[in-house]
Amino acid sequence: MASNTVTTVWKENMQFETDNPSGHKIFIDAGKENGGNSDGLRPKALMLSSLAGCSGLDVVSLLKKMRVSVADFKMIVIGELTEEHPKYYHKVLVEYHFYNDTLFSKLEQEKINKAVQLSVDKYCGVMEMFRQFAKITTTNHFHQQ
Repeated sequence: MASNTVTTVWKENMQFETDNPSGHKIFIDAGKENGGNSDGLRPKALMLSSLAGCSGLDVVSLLKKMRVSVADFKMIVIGELTEEHPKYYHKVLVEYHFYNDTLFSKLEQEKINKAVQLSVDKYCGVMEMFRQFAKITTTNHFHQQ
C-alpha cells in the first residue's frame, strides 16, 4: 500500500518548515492577525493549492494524450469556510481557465471538458478527499489571448 510521509519542524514563533517526498520544502505560517509573520503559506489555503495542483496535473497529462494544446492554463479555487470552529471548507469552487492564441474549436472544447471531467470524477485523489467534507462545483472557461 502506497503512503507518503512528511516532516514538519517548528522554526520560530508561528512558522513551520515542512518537506515533501520529493525533497522540496515550504514554510507554513499564520497571518499577523493570528500571531504569525505571514512568512509562509497558510495551512487551509495550502489545501486549496493541493486540490488545484492535483487536478491540474491530471488535466495537463490528459490533454497531452488527447493531443490538445493550449497557450496557457490556470485554475482559481475559492473555498468557503464554515462560521463555527473548527472552521473547514464546506463549499469549494474550482474554475478552470484555458487560454489560446486563436479561437478554441468545438472539438478542442469538448476534449478539454472531457479532460477536466475525468480529473474531477476519476483521477484526482485530492478532489475525492475534498468531497468527503465539501460541496465542490467546477466551471470551465475558454479565453482568446
